[in-house]
Amino acid sequence: MAVTPKTTSKPTARRSASRRPAARRSGAPVNASHTGDRPVYVVDGSRTPFLRARGEPGPFTPVDLAVQCGRPLLARQPFAAEAFDSVILGCVNVIADEMNPARVAALRLGMGAAMPAFTVQINCGSGMQSIDSAFRTIEAGKADLILAGGAEALSHAPLVLSRKAAGWFGRFATAKTTMDRATAVGAFRPEMAKPVIGLERGLTDPITELNMGQTAEVIGHLFNISREEADAYALESHQRLAHAQAEGYLANEVEPAVTKDGRLLDHDDGVRPDSSMEKLAKLKPVFEKPYGKVTPGNSSQITDGASWVILASEEAVRKYKLKPLARIVDSEWSGLDPSIMGLGPTLCSTALMKRHELARENIDLWELNEAFAAQVLACLAAWDDADYCREVLGLEGPFGRIDRDKLNVDGGAISLGHPVGTSGNRIVLHLVNAMRRKKLKRGIATECIGGGLGGAMLLEVV
Repeated sequence: MAVTPKTTSKPTARRSASRRPAARRSGAPVNASHTGDRPVYVVDGSRTPFLRARGEPGPFTPVDLAVQCGRPLLARQPFAAEAFDSVILGCVNVIADEMNPARVAALRLGMGAAMPAFTVQINCGSGMQSIDSAFRTIEAGKADLILAGGAEALSHAPLVLSRKAAGWFGRFATAKTTMDRATAVGAFRPEMAKPVIGLERGLTDPITELNMGQTAEVIGHLFNISREEADAYALESHQRLAHAQAEGYLANEVEPAVTKDGRLLDHDDGVRPDSSMEKLAKLKPVFEKPYGKVTPGNSSQITDGASWVILASEEAVRKYKLKPLARIVDSEWSGLDPSIMGLGPTLCSTALMKRHELARENIDLWELNEAFAAQVLACLAAWDDADYCREVLGLEGPFGRIDRDKLNVDGGAISLGHPVGTSGNRIVLHLVNAMRRKKLKRGIATECIGGGLGGAMLLEVV
């Protein structure tokens, strides 16, 4: 089923398949980005293990995580930490004790008091935005060496007061007389003591009032993704990550983290190698009960983790005798109706490929962030839908289905987790590592982004 663009449509709280939400037509991107003449290289990178949230704050804050994988990364470089021109970090759930976590991390990493550092936030795209901001700055000749990353500790998401409770506390705090205070106490209601889960509100779109899982249900319905297909995809994600861990494919990517009490955490701990279709089938829908297709088993996990990549100009590569791993060719950001935000990768990736006159078969490897299995499968189905490709992507015919052997070859967010501000950085780092391991040339890292956006980055191994 095609999703027809409507430039004047206004998103509603819920949409049926007969009311097709609007998407920005590919070929008219949000940013008219283009490649410059100054090459920009990924020269190194590392990340922490991704640690599944277990109902209480995890052992690390966002900055703790950034420091855990940043220290060994900087220690192995042939230049001083102060040699960077700037630090850019993606983070969505910034905690009160770490305002501008990029700056806090840079200082804790010993990069010097003079180091400029800023934090970027574009929801799920924050970690990729940090790379893109660094890429464009170096490309423009304004820097030669930038540390770009993402850090997120979703287990530290705050519990907040409801508006009623906040109003009551305000009245009680400003009461001037004993009678005023007594009146305020009398107005207190037990339900005011119940906190609001900040993460739950943060993952709900303020325009459509749909949470991210409901948007996955919407596009799963639009493209007829079955529960069995979603569960099978999730199972494959776990199997692929378990295989990658067993084969040591992540050894040059994941830096062990050490807790304050001395525990060594050396692998992504959300993987379930013993999962099965039977076990997944027993899980109940979370967002659209009782008939929905999105369950805890085929959704990305709530996770803590950080990731960094080092970007360098050709001048920096020569000066420090660095070994480029890949060149960033170009990037693209696209917008669409928030209620179908999961289709974002189809817009930005297609626009990026059209600009470089690339066909599907020209892309050797893909990393498409697994927010939800239904969302990934809906993207694949949309690319294979003639009407969608013509009306939304501006193609003459179907883009075609991406070969699953080229997609998320070592698993993804369903099996290892989705620390929101980090994932975009991780998929770029892992795409580079996977392409080099498989001796492949060209790849795209792409993701859907809450709020109705999509981001994509085109890289080539050098």
